[in-house]
Amino acid sequence: MGPVQLSPELLSQFRRITTLDAHTEGEPLRIITSGYPDVPGDTILEKRQFLTTHLDEYRQLLMFEPRGHADMYGALLTEPVSEHADFGVLFLHNEGYSSMCGHAVLALATVLCQTGAIAFEGNRAEIGIDAPAGFIRAFAEKDTNGRIQASFLNVPSWAEALDLSIDVPGIGKVKFDIGFGGAYYAYVDADALGLDCSADNLNQLIDWGRRIKQAVMASYPIKHPLDEDLSFLYGTIFTSKHTALIEAHSRHVCIFADGEVDRSPTGTGVAGRIALLRAKGEVGLAESLTIESIVGGKMQVEALEQIDFHGKDALIPKVSGRAFMTGQHTFLLHPDDIFQTGFLLR
Repeated sequence: MGPVQLSPELLSQFRRITTLDAHTEGEPLRIITSGYPDVPGDTILEKRQFLTTHLDEYRQLLMFEPRGHADMYGALLTEPVSEHADFGVLFLHNEGYSSMCGHAVLALATVLCQTGAIAFEGNRAEIGIDAPAGFIRAFAEKDTNGRIQASFLNVPSWAEALDLSIDVPGIGKVKFDIGFGGAYYAYVDADALGLDCSADNLNQLIDWGRRIKQAVMASYPIKHPLDEDLSFLYGTIFTSKHTALIEAHSRHVCIFADGEVDRSPTGTGVAGRIALLRAKGEVGLAESLTIESIVGGKMQVEALEQIDFHGKDALIPKVSGRAFMTGQHTFLLHPDDIFQTGFLLR
């Protein structure tokens, strides 16, 4: 048998999209490096709207099976739209396009510096990113062994609502808070519900996360102070004091989009959580907390300063975590493929 390889003639029959894949604390990120058409727009939100209206089949191709899965996540890089940014980014998942994604920012900072796309100055690099939720300042630092630790200063984050309760079909009365950390989440104390936040209980977590999200969306209208496109509840975050890591303050299990489960503690989620803890007087400024994930990943988060953000008593969180490259891919789509935009099974 001869070598198994694709000839130029065979390759010419396919649409090709290349990616670098990575994970941050267990949560995947598919970074698209070529194959997308240009995405016009003067702002990141305009670019996101163009993707949604005209190019959504590309998202489905890369996020859905058989090339992805129900919990895949992606990042499409664009040219910057603000003065201090190095690039813009649009975040992709199983339901559409999110406003902000902390695990993606940490992975991008790590991968772009490892590949030389962003240059280190000494052992440190500073990166400006235009995201739908706003401008993000990210950092990558090398230790003495060359390992990279990434972090970012998040958009202003705040406690939107505290100590609410709602009757959820199939569950009963659920107490929750709403926090914003680049996206809005309903935060629920899983221990108070007797809900196990381990991977063994994944199906119940997804089911209850969806039920709570839908109930809160129906009862609590959300309005971002600046942008209507950010005025929606992204998911449910279950919190628990039952942790595997000795140093962990708590565990997060985030159920977002269409039942997608974050394998990391959720970058935007830990940002919103520390805003809630600050509002309740449970954490001080510059006090770092470690939050663990459902698979044992961890992120560090601290509130650096308190600010007023268009009438919101907000803070600027710093979020840190580890990311690792997992693959380099060329995805192919033949015009005769029976699943041009893929499918989802859970």
